[in-house]
Amino acid sequence: MFEGFKNFISRGNVVELAVAVVIGGAFGKIVTNIVDAIITPLIAAVFGSTSLASALSFSINDAVFRPGLVLDAMINFLAVAAAVYFLIVLPMNKLAERRARGLEPEPEVKAEDIQLLEEIRDLLRAQAAGPQPGTPQPGTPQA
Repeated sequence: MFEGFKNFISRGNVVELAVAVVIGGAFGKIVTNIVDAIITPLIAAVFGSTSLASALSFSINDAVFRPGLVLDAMINFLAVAAAVYFLIVLPMNKLAERRARGLEPEPEVKAEDIQLLEEIRDLLRAQAAGPQPGTPQPGTPQA
């Protein structure tokens, strides 16, 4: 029972996924802090507020509406998406293009059994067609 679990955990895909989740979480915190510490206060200052959450807020019959919270969430999402695209996806795509440019398609190599079958086929065709001029006959001595 534990052997199967050990094999499952030690697979490359599981380990790579775990590393990706940990690195992604840490990267997300960096981007979130940049947005919270720099971008959001700049936008809040444009609206004349101390924070984006309180920007554009209004109340109707003691119900408080805060569209700034939605704006803040959209900005966070766009910042994280842009950071992931420009810092991870774009460089990885460029790297893949460079690798692909250096590679040429390898010539097709037939499997050994296919080559052997083709040789047998060719020999059978030659036998069915009869002896060709200048080819030695089986069982006759060669000069």
